[in-house]
Amino acid sequence: MCAALSSLDNIVRAFRERRLLNLLSSQETNERLACSLSGDTIELLPFLPYLLQDFWELGSDPEVMVELIRKHVDISDTTRVLDLACGKGAVSVKIADELGVKVKGIDLTSEFVEYAKLKAQEFSVNDLCEFAIGDINEAVATETDYDCVIYGAVGLDVLGSPLEALNKLKATVKPGGYILIEEGYIPDDGKQGDIRFNKDAYHPLQHWMDLFKEAGFELLETAAGHSEGDHNSETGLAAITKRANELSEMHPDKIALFKEYVRNQQDEYDDIDNNLVCVTWVLRKH
Repeated sequence: MCAALSSLDNIVRAFRERRLLNLLSSQETNERLACSLSGDTIELLPFLPYLLQDFWELGSDPEVMVELIRKHVDISDTTRVLDLACGKGAVSVKIADELGVKVKGIDLTSEFVEYAKLKAQEFSVNDLCEFAIGDINEAVATETDYDCVIYGAVGLDVLGSPLEALNKLKATVKPGGYILIEEGYIPDDGKQGDIRFNKDAYHPLQHWMDLFKEAGFELLETAAGHSEGDHNSETGLAAITKRANELSEMHPDKIALFKEYVRNQQDEYDDIDNNLVCVTWVLRKH
């Protein structure tokens, strides 16, 4: 595990010194980011590297992404892939390692980005991987002409409304380019009330189909059968609970904050296991 994740004081100090939160464009964006990571408040953001230190695969299933790119994208030595909200770089590193293509990963959290760089070196793909600290809301306005863009398990609401988000992602790929979105949908309209965490972010399948068409995308594939990555719901929650308890001992004034995070994570795991259908959509830009 990266040494930078071993000390909470170092994490918080580095976070403040770099003023990473200033990279976010608004209070609303801060709150969306916190919510996408199972937090209710931006107060939690500096503690996320500590809470998630036992995970490498944050979000998308790397093997699913690799196989979908292999299947749909015409791979060459000029192929360029963008991984938005790349976390600790598991998807980016494995794409570069298995497909030999150039990948740029962008994430807000400096500790995650530094860890991703270490993993790229470990897999001997640092010449193919570029990792940058940044706000993905800004990145979608400046990053263009990619063959494939990955937006994995981040939550489209981080980029605005679902349609706004799709249009922003569309601008990052060249004509005929691909967007891979890992998301959950509600299996039928009557299930909306069963969602336990961030229920407004999820929609029935037909709603997504209508949005893809409106945004000018062709749906090529809906891929399911994801692996559980570093942890399944049981071991993942246990790891997060352990780290939250450690933080509570270090910061007794924030016990309620960490307990709420664990409850939210439990609700999110329950939603994934019982209330949502989680898939990766392969979209092609017209």
